[in-house]
Amino acid sequence: MNIILPKFYRVRQNFPSSRIENVAETVREELAKLNLEKTVKPGESVAITVGSRGISNIALIIKTTVDFLKSIEAVPFIVPAMGSHGGGTADGQTEVISSYGITAETMGVEIRSSMETVIVDTTSHGIPVHFDRHAYEADHVLICGRVKPHTRFVGDIESGLHKMMLIGLGKHEGAKIYHRAIEDISFEEIINAVAKSILQKCSVVAGLAIVENSYDQTALIEAVPPDQFYEREKALLNIARDWLPRLPFPQTDLLIVDRIGKNISGSGMDACVIGRKFNDHAATERDHVSVKRIMIRGLTEETHGNACGIGLAEFTNERTVASVDWKITRINANTGSHPTAAMVPLAYPTDREAIEAALQTIGLVSPEASRIVQIFDTLELSEVIVSETYLEDINSRNDLEIIAGPFELAFDAEQNLTPVFEAPRH
Repeated sequence: MNIILPKFYRVRQNFPSSRIENVAETVREELAKLNLEKTVKPGESVAITVGSRGISNIALIIKTTVDFLKSIEAVPFIVPAMGSHGGGTADGQTEVISSYGITAETMGVEIRSSMETVIVDTTSHGIPVHFDRHAYEADHVLICGRVKPHTRFVGDIESGLHKMMLIGLGKHEGAKIYHRAIEDISFEEIINAVAKSILQKCSVVAGLAIVENSYDQTALIEAVPPDQFYEREKALLNIARDWLPRLPFPQTDLLIVDRIGKNISGSGMDACVIGRKFNDHAATERDHVSVKRIMIRGLTEETHGNACGIGLAEFTNERTVASVDWKITRINANTGSHPTAAMVPLAYPTDREAIEAALQTIGLVSPEASRIVQIFDTLELSEVIVSETYLEDINSRNDLEIIAGPFELAFDAEQNLTPVFEAPRH
């Protein structure tokens, strides 16, 4: 017998944000500020990094960078820089960036993908510094990446240009050794030691840092000279923290996530957003939100079966488990020294069964009075579905707007939930 669920509302979150209107023009203007023609001579090669995240406008940003380098008579090429993603294979990594529209044909340059690295140094901790062979053999390297809070690492530098140099261009071997080292040495120490070696020995000519707003839109692009990487990334991370999209309420009994994937976050769903950065299954005093239970409904197509992050949830459905490529998921989880990220939640035949089971584990709160939030993913939080339990909170805030409801939670004939953007809008 089905349990009684509360009624629901569709709510729009109004985040304060800025947005770049002309991305290509901004890229050109920023790169021009560095006077790269004084360092990059005609005919010299420049390796441009592309990672595995689903960065907004990434194909346009990379194509504009390629064209700019060509305009100063350089010979650019693209290097996939994503640690062990793409199944830890050269072809797999090429496929990942191809899914973002970045191919030899669309970019007009070579894609040089390899898992082979060069050990360019050894840190004082005894850590070998790995660097992609194609990038190492280039005359120059341009590091392109999004700056944002990392899902596990904590510090002045988290995810951005430095992580692309270490984890991305370190490929599988580098990513593996750095993540192992983090078990014994702070991420800050590793970053400082490895980045110092790379900046001295690997001909890094510039960085192109991207920050997105709360709506997953390109909000800031900054070209950074190598000697300013640390200070600029530190400042940009503070901006990215302020612009990080958030769940609408600090307390949630059940969070339903329509999809997770590596293109969404390194942990499938952003642990900073869901309050699981410091503990896979419970919020800590350092998290901004507290979610008792999480239920995952599916994987993104772009994740290619990589389900890293599924282990941060307690519940899922059987179709999600069946769609997992366990080989590439295991490789990524072990490389990141985060095996619990790939552990399988309780899986039920239908979404309704998974939701009803989850609501039996939230304490003394009855299902009808439970606080439930459904989101599309942790990047797209502009519209969410929330239970009527939050109605008083919604009415007391000017950053939340009810755009539909109340309505029953929508299930199809197979008792699977309707995704956020297909749920009632009136």
